[in-house]
Amino acid sequence: MFKPVSSRVNFPELDANVLHQWKEKDVFRRCESERPDSPLFMMYEGPPTANGSPGIHHVLARVFKDVICRYKTMKGYRVQRKGGWDTHGLPVELEVEKELGLKSKRDIEEYGIEEFNQKCRDSVFRYVKEWETMTDRIGYWVDMDDPYVTLHNNYIESGWWMLKTLWDQDLLYQTMRGTPHCPRCVTSLSSHEVALGYRENTPDPSVFVKFKVEATTSTNKADVLNKLGARTTDVFLLAWTTTPWTLPGNTGLAVDENADYSIIELESESSHHRLVLAKALVQTNVTQEHKVIGSLKGSDLVGLGYVPLYDPKEYGSQVRRFVRRPGPGGMVTELEECNEFTPKVISAGFVTLDDGSGIVHIAPAFGDEDLSVGREKELAFVQHVDLQGIITGKYPFAGKFVKSADKEIIEDLTERSLMFNHDVYKHTYPFCWRCDTPLLYYAKSSWYIRTSALKDQLVTGNDTINWYPEYIKDGRFGEWLRNNVDWAISRERYWGTPIPIWQCQICNNSVCVGGVEELQNMCSTNGNTKDDSLDLHRPYVDNVILDCTAEGCSGTMQRIPEVMDAWFDSGAMPFAQYHYPFDNDTIEADGRFPADYICEAVDQTRGWFYSLHALSTLLKGQPAYKNVICLGLILDEKGRKMSKRVGNVVEPLSILDEHGADALRWYLFTASHPGEPRRFSGKLVSETLRKVMLTLWNIYSFFVGYAEIENLTLQNSRRLET
Repeated sequence: MFKPVSSRVNFPELDANVLHQWKEKDVFRRCESERPDSPLFMMYEGPPTANGSPGIHHVLARVFKDVICRYKTMKGYRVQRKGGWDTHGLPVELEVEKELGLKSKRDIEEYGIEEFNQKCRDSVFRYVKEWETMTDRIGYWVDMDDPYVTLHNNYIESGWWMLKTLWDQDLLYQTMRGTPHCPRCVTSLSSHEVALGYRENTPDPSVFVKFKVEATTSTNKADVLNKLGARTTDVFLLAWTTTPWTLPGNTGLAVDENADYSIIELESESSHHRLVLAKALVQTNVTQEHKVIGSLKGSDLVGLGYVPLYDPKEYGSQVRRFVRRPGPGGMVTELEECNEFTPKVISAGFVTLDDGSGIVHIAPAFGDEDLSVGREKELAFVQHVDLQGIITGKYPFAGKFVKSADKEIIEDLTERSLMFNHDVYKHTYPFCWRCDTPLLYYAKSSWYIRTSALKDQLVTGNDTINWYPEYIKDGRFGEWLRNNVDWAISRERYWGTPIPIWQCQICNNSVCVGGVEELQNMCSTNGNTKDDSLDLHRPYVDNVILDCTAEGCSGTMQRIPEVMDAWFDSGAMPFAQYHYPFDNDTIEADGRFPADYICEAVDQTRGWFYSLHALSTLLKGQPAYKNVICLGLILDEKGRKMSKRVGNVVEPLSILDEHGADALRWYLFTASHPGEPRRFSGKLVSETLRKVMLTLWNIYSFFVGYAEIENLTLQNSRRLET
């Protein structure tokens, strides 16, 4: 009745025997194929990128996916779990750049986009064997024989269809904003990418700078000038900033028009040197002896002109102004060169008296609030920094990276007696989630999905999702949805899903193409690679030229150069994994959409969880998933985040070789609640093996030994056939 059981056991060897039986008898496939009439349970697999070896955090997610799917299989469900690979985006590009020794986008273009993208294509499957081995060894059942792959033409085409659908609904548009921008990768980032890279206690300069009131450009403010004494005395407006590098781009100073502002004179100075700042902040900022000689309302200051710290004409920077012109999806803001430059004081609703001086430095080229108020108040636009974050022009600090230039700018303003005070300010600041470069908020034109238009639907849809831990629903994820901003999807990069928008070079007419057949009907190109096969990637798709579709225009249309945010790729998987709607238009009717279950780490609340939810709500008016387990992070045994730089990363295959899959899985299941962080080391898995696995094995060995002696038989037993 019972097979003999040794008191000594080799768990990795036992794993190998079980895996061999599963493979030999095709158990995984048969669990689905032999129950065609059973209710479907759908699990979506978040796509990893196979350009690096799998880590222990990947094991954590996979065992939690597997345990639910196995439970549902044992309950009689037909469980579908299609594997996938995320193959586009900055993670791939940056690794290839390192391998090739490329340092910038210029290097990539000199190397050749075609050759660079081919290297990216080759790299994304480099570690597939390691991933498949890990997946097999931990006993994770997922279909890796027919995975979805984001670089495949069919997947890209589904993404094009999705974007065209949004275009037709006026949910895709182009505009100029102060966009989060990585100067190293030279591309925009979305709000959820920015959220992945915030660092607390980041030190930055805190500077209070003096802007001299200019009487000759404030002729309509005679009464205010007289009250300030600006015709006979040097009067300065005191403004605060933590980004000195933006000061050469200053074109305005913002005040609260309802606040009281004091005019003070410093007692220690022999000259009649006066400062203007918010009355409520005088005691905080002015520690020297001083006397208050008058006060004004913020509204009195509006319209005053002042001397620029760095006159752009003197330092070789272009001065531009805002203009509104027709564009794709409506009116767009553009810039045109102008000769006049008169910085002025304006009012703005975001000026507070909580900190600073009550006067805010405005540089419309850097920051979305600055750009918005600059456009509204018709301020000039000076962009003295290029897309690599290098200061241009003839400034003393030209050629420096912006953060490196801060020190020289402070020194320069100090020498010119325009620096009132400077210190170090620690705050939370965003860094690139892939390359760790500090981000800049840079005014430029980008493409956006109008997710904010469906904010209420995103929130109410989230109410129907079963979250574990439950507090994520209204907390981390719910708060993110309630503060939703439009999704910046365009990336000024190379290896990604090309945005299928073609624009006329003459009339600026634009079309969005929703599929390969539609594109072929608009041009004579069927194949565009060297061997005449279809490849929808750059640079091939860039070579497709269309005749302008606008009536009466004889121009030609070229594809815009941007590619999509790789998070769009992963968020598209409920549809694109089946080449919807081209090959499979029944995913809703047959239960493949939405998913019954997804599971990933907590950082995906603003990554894959969000992109899934946003796109399915935009396209189908409902969430992409019904249930989600949100996993805590894995730390080392000392409670530190695992990092290759720290050297505390644990390779999962070495743990499996030594202790086997069951001890590893059991430890990950039981070390903490799913949503809480858990410490990990080989030693901790070894303790689980000793305390749990060996204890169970010895109990069973003891039972079998005595059962054989007593000739015990199991009553009403049923042999499980495989």
